Amino acid sequence: MTLFDDDAASRGARRRIDEGRRAPRRLVVGSVALLVALVSLFTMSFLPSDFVLERPGPVYNTLGEVESGEGELVSLIAVDGAETFDTTGSLSLTTVEVVGNREHPISWIELALAWMDPARAIVPIDAVFPEGLTSEQRDEQNAVMMTDSQSQASAAALRALDYDVPADMRVVSLTDGSPSQGVVEEGDRILAADGTRLADVDELRAVIDAAAGDPVELRLERDGERRTVEVTPERLTVDGSDSWAVGVSISTSYELPIDVTIQLDNVGGPSAGTMFALGIIDALTPGEMTGGEHIAGTGTITIDGDVGRIGGIRQKMHGAREAGNSYFLAPTGNCDEVVGHVPDGLQVVSVATLDDAISAVEAIAEGEAASLPACTPGG
Repeated sequence: MTLFDDDAASRGARRRIDEGRRAPRRLVVGSVALLVALVSLFTMSFLPSDFVLERPGPVYNTLGEVESGEGELVSLIAVDGAETFDTTGSLSLTTVEVVGNREHPISWIELALAWMDPARAIVPIDAVFPEGLTSEQRDEQNAVMMTDSQSQASAAALRALDYDVPADMRVVSLTDGSPSQGVVEEGDRILAADGTRLADVDELRAVIDAAAGDPVELRLERDGERRTVEVTPERLTVDGSDSWAVGVSISTSYELPIDVTIQLDNVGGPSAGTMFALGIIDALTPGEMTGGEHIAGTGTITIDGDVGRIGGIRQKMHGAREAGNSYFLAPTGNCDEVVGHVPDGLQVVSVATLDDAISAVEAIAEGEAASLPACTPGG
């Protein structure tokens, strides 16, 4: 015979009933918590972020035509005063489009959607729009850099073709407490330093650095008259670094022997310099420099032909490939960012100088692209 403890049985039954009642209650509480979390996450996804997106922008063939501000098709590069030659293929500059700014920040959901896209980059907003700098001011700065880039590219291209291209360096301002005050004036054209004829500002800096604090003799042109003055450099902080300086800001233009006009609206920054230079050289060189191939690229340029690193290299590679280019010229200084991120179907060639870029284009035209230097870690 089996005996039952009535009290124990009753307590067990009541416990099972209570647990049965609490289970739906826990389910409700958990469901409400999950719903609140999802609603919060959904709401937060539309809140503004402190980032912007960089994505591939338009690609422009420097050998082709673009639409002017008046809506007319014009040559991107036009040359007057020298014979030009027809060509085929393309030498395209690449751009990066920035989505978002301080006035119109992007949302977290937009960042989430871009996270897995290799053609897009998420960048802190301060890196693109520093505090206190409006979108309009940034556009103005980029427009100035584009103008300087076009000037440098034209001068570098013509020097590569053995034209004489003298520099016109003018003093635009003097810093407070400048050692040049009372000696140098705004508007002065600097011709030489310590007997060395100057090609650009870098050569002037080199002469000043070599003087190491000793007086530097400057040959100037003022109101059509030439004169020689002496300035003693001082250790000054220039662009965040401490160096010998004479305390003047200089604007450099170049006296081109032929007229070169580059027309490209709504694009700013200095990174198209190398492709501009190649386009000018192709226009002034007999034959088809590209061999009909489609080549894109990027990189700043100096009058001496040095190709400099730029921003947004990965987006520019994707933009180049999407536009149908098979080859891409990348600054050697950007190679660390290139390795492991090259889109399928695109061959990237590392270039450090304009001569490198010219040689690369010629090799591609001759079917010898496989011999060209690729980017490796560290350049």
